[in-house]
Amino acid sequence: MYPTALTQLARANPFSAPLFTLQKVDEPETHTPVQKRRLAAAAVAEGDSCEFGSQKYFILCGFGGILSCGTTHTAVVPLDLVKCRMQSGDSCEFGSTKYYALCGFGGILSCGITHTAVVPLDLVKCRLQVDPAKYKSIFNGFSITIKEDGVRGLAKGWAPTFIGYSMQGLCKFGFYEVFKILYGDLLGEENAYLWRTSLYLAASASAEFFADIALAPMEACKVRIQTQPGYANTLRECAPKMYAEEGLWAFYKGVVPLWMRQIPYTMMKFACFERTVELLYKYVVPKPRSECSKPEQLVVTFVAGYIAGVFCAIVSHPADSVVSVLNKEKGSTAAQVLKRLGPMGVWKGLVARIIMIGTLTALQWFIYDSVKVYFRLPRPPPPEMPESLKKKLGLTE
Repeated sequence: MYPTALTQLARANPFSAPLFTLQKVDEPETHTPVQKRRLAAAAVAEGDSCEFGSQKYFILCGFGGILSCGTTHTAVVPLDLVKCRMQSGDSCEFGSTKYYALCGFGGILSCGITHTAVVPLDLVKCRLQVDPAKYKSIFNGFSITIKEDGVRGLAKGWAPTFIGYSMQGLCKFGFYEVFKILYGDLLGEENAYLWRTSLYLAASASAEFFADIALAPMEACKVRIQTQPGYANTLRECAPKMYAEEGLWAFYKGVVPLWMRQIPYTMMKFACFERTVELLYKYVVPKPRSECSKPEQLVVTFVAGYIAGVFCAIVSHPADSVVSVLNKEKGSTAAQVLKRLGPMGVWKGLVARIIMIGTLTALQWFIYDSVKVYFRLPRPPPPEMPESLKKKLGLTE
């Protein structure tokens, strides 16, 4: 109706310009397309692949969401599985693959964390061993190190320490559980009880043999960083430099002295711990282990670990002195270093090592046992004489 009237009026008065102007103006239709073209031009100018708010834009955003959520949730499937099993009250079977894997994980935490925590004390101990003329005592060693390198200098070698001892802990605790069950099955129930100390010694020695092969490269880097000022400050500097100078042998020339140090240490660590726990529950703890709460059991673990650690330090210290000097020097052999140090020289730094290893071993056993408690792994009580053996010995009616 209104367009027809306007047309008739325009015919009647052809000189009326304002009426034709109103008919031509369409502000919404001309304004919107201009704005869209301006946004698209800006997107292209910035190098974007598509226009903001376009269909392609929304599809690619969705694809980003698929990658972000799918990848991250898939990555934590093992942890989610363990969490669900814990919530449902399930536990893995003693001696199963999962049991060994989680024991190895406990070893990574127990050794990696504790050895890294005592890097300052380990650094001073190594310097006492390789340069006793300069570093007279523990306190003197700390004082000189802080004076020359600052407080940050006490942390030298933390990276190879953490990596190396994490790998050692994985093999040490994981393989110990493997060999203990393997050798126990070979001996049989009765002989495994009668020869249990020998069983602990054999299982721990076998585990440590492989653990030291995993530790040797990082141990060599750690000692070189800590005992040769100016050689390298980080693992990234040290490892390529050692390889360029001496080849692959630089990382494994200390593996034999490492076996000499670590195998006796580990044999004492596991055998002494196992027997100390047995004696503590038998003569010190006023109630059976089955009646003790988890925190009470962990306290017994810590005490037994510290007692074992003191003996470990004494047994393994001479070889530790040889390793420290050997990794510092080029072209030396273990026999040459041992001859040069002499009977007294191999015991330098023993007090620092007793403090370090005692605390270290106690914390390692505490963390390892805590991992078992957290993941609800089987934790067999101290061994008891089998009923069949009791009957043979006439201890039962």
